[in-house]
Amino acid sequence: MFYKVIGVMSGSSLDGLDIVFAGLEESGGKWKYEIIASQCNPYSNEWYEKLHNSRHCSAYDYLLLHHDFGKYIGVVVNEFIDKHDLHHQVQLIASHGHTVFHEPKLGLTSQLGDGAAIAATTEINVVSDLRSLDVAFGGQGAPIVPIGEKLLFPEYDLLLNIGGIANLSCKSPTGYIGFDVCAANRVLNMLAQTVSKPYDEAGKMAASGKIDTPLLTRLNSLSYYADPFPKTLSNNFGTDEVFPLIQSYNIVIEDKLRTYTEHVAMQIGYAVQNVAQHPITQNSKLLITGGGAFNTFLIDRIKVAVQASGIQAIVPDEQLICYKEALIMALIGTLRWREEYNVLHTVTGATRSSIGGAVWIGQEA
Repeated sequence: MFYKVIGVMSGSSLDGLDIVFAGLEESGGKWKYEIIASQCNPYSNEWYEKLHNSRHCSAYDYLLLHHDFGKYIGVVVNEFIDKHDLHHQVQLIASHGHTVFHEPKLGLTSQLGDGAAIAATTEINVVSDLRSLDVAFGGQGAPIVPIGEKLLFPEYDLLLNIGGIANLSCKSPTGYIGFDVCAANRVLNMLAQTVSKPYDEAGKMAASGKIDTPLLTRLNSLSYYADPFPKTLSNNFGTDEVFPLIQSYNIVIEDKLRTYTEHVAMQIGYAVQNVAQHPITQNSKLLITGGGAFNTFLIDRIKVAVQASGIQAIVPDEQLICYKEALIMALIGTLRWREEYNVLHTVTGATRSSIGGAVWIGQEA
């Protein structure tokens, strides 16, 4: 079976809306993919502020924003279809939305971006709300990308995505496992923005700084890192806990960036060492994607950190770096449409794997 699907992803780093139009082919249980078109729509200052401050909205304003953001996604997708001349080609849209609240221990996860509004705006069938069913089954609701990594990238035993949050997934003798490692680009970007830079390009400021050992020790001692997986992080871990901790130290911005970069690399190294206890991951390759893959200084520090486990870190081509997660959203939506498992309980800790996602029929009967 062959499917042509648009995947839409808004990451925790708030750099923009990632869109992929993918060809997905299943034959004998094996999947192949082709990224036919892709783009990132950077958020305007207005949308950045709306999404950034959304957790402080009243219930009424939050629901209005949920609808408005869904309509915005629909408009952007229509423009994408016009730009790439994809009319009458798109069978399905799979939208992750933008995570605002994620408290799986309380049975709560919420992503902005109303699937009904997307379907009505595009008049294309939509799958949205991809995490809620897993959380209802007692899971973390994240990471959800390992199902796509398992089906689309079987040649890699370890996969790391560095977005606003860094998450790791890997094969194990008992099935796929995965978890959030630490806050990443969200904190690094917030630090760079204190000196009026959107981000630390290629990690140059960090590379010019020095490690502050007391701060690094405090960061590494945060209680989350001692929790066993499966485990996930909400966006406010970075914004409300990590960033204020760093800002409490009276050191120059270069040293803050250098220290936090080292912290991220160390935590990824520890995480890899932990999962590398499984023989299947020894002497294997680690695929690194997400915006953090462009931070060459951070990647260099990660390569050093994982060498101890005999792992070779691989950074792929730019398109896969940027759009792997949107591509996997397209696959997750397709699996939902096929009524096949699209979230793995071995990753999330749920009582069972599930077929997650709400379906909205935008196409006229």
